[in-house]
Amino acid sequence: MNFLSDPIKVISTWLTSLLTGWGLSAGLTSVLLSLVGIVLMITAVMVLDIMLVWVERKVVARFQGRLGPNRVGPYGLFQPFPDIIKLIIKEDITPDGADKLVYNMAPIISLGSVIFLWAVVPIAARIYGADLNVALLYMVAAGSLGTLSIIMAGWASNNKYALLGAFRQVAAMISFEIPMVVALLIPTILTGSLSLQVITDKQSGGNWFFLLSPLGALLFLVSAIAELGRSPFDLNEGESEIVSGYHIEYTGMKFGLFYAGELLHAFTFGGFLSILFFGGWHGPAASTYPLLGVFYFVVKAMIGYWVIMWIKYTVPRIRIDHMLMFNWKFLTPLAFALLIVTAVTNSLLKGSSFYMPGMFLSNFLLGWITIEIMRFSSRKQRLAVKAPEPAVQH
Repeated sequence: MNFLSDPIKVISTWLTSLLTGWGLSAGLTSVLLSLVGIVLMITAVMVLDIMLVWVERKVVARFQGRLGPNRVGPYGLFQPFPDIIKLIIKEDITPDGADKLVYNMAPIISLGSVIFLWAVVPIAARIYGADLNVALLYMVAAGSLGTLSIIMAGWASNNKYALLGAFRQVAAMISFEIPMVVALLIPTILTGSLSLQVITDKQSGGNWFFLLSPLGALLFLVSAIAELGRSPFDLNEGESEIVSGYHIEYTGMKFGLFYAGELLHAFTFGGFLSILFFGGWHGPAASTYPLLGVFYFVVKAMIGYWVIMWIKYTVPRIRIDHMLMFNWKFLTPLAFALLIVTAVTNSLLKGSSFYMPGMFLSNFLLGWITIEIMRFSSRKQRLAVKAPEPAVQH
């Protein structure tokens, strides 16, 4: 068996023969192999998370006309390691009156909720954790643990600023969860499956779902940014209002876990964007050489992550009432309208030669109608502002 064509199978076969040679039973060998796979996946994800610290700092430096890390290692590549050491040796403070158990569990759950998502990510043709037939439901359920960790941190810190920041973020996450779930239903309609493996395989040969539903990809991206709490939706960290939000009382590595979870979550959403709408690991020769598929997946996920950073560092923060109105009065109605249009168009045109252009044109038409409605509404508001006030009779 060729290592390049199926590296996981080769390693699994070698470890199985090694463990059975030591006299272990087949059941215990299977359990140990699963544990080894979980540890390797978590290790790879955490190493990637360390490098994301460097990537984020270099990108924001370029946006702001700075150099970024450039001293520790070539191009500052090893800078994250001194940062980790600094966080580890910093004093660990627990506020007076805090609920210690809940306070200490919050950062662990925050990072764990992101790592749980990687259990269903198809990284390559034969490299993945679990092929669940309800992977999208699992994705929504696991991601909701992040919301729980935020409210735990804000409530257990015994700090009103932290609690206010937690309430803000939870309000945003619950609100934007609706258009995100609707956006997740679009690939489900196009494939008839909730499995990420099936969704990825249906996009082989360059048949990306982005070409069928560009509005769906845009909806997912905007909802993901709001879920992450990144600008322009970073109301949980309104420094001029609530200092730093739900994690203001956290120091040292506890704060580091929140920060690592945020960076990894952004990259993970970039990966899901590539899986749902841009073919995931698919690319030239990716089916034959899974390691090449890993490269394609990481590149696509990194592009999605870069777009999220681009928006964060160029768009200013908006008010929370504007953010919620944007969701409930614009994004959610648009998401449901897109879902209906996608379902109807897919049912009418599926199997025809006009399927792909028809799906794209239906999105274009819905987008044009939305822009016209917005234009009419803004014109009406401008006229109302410019209208002369009625004369007051004395």
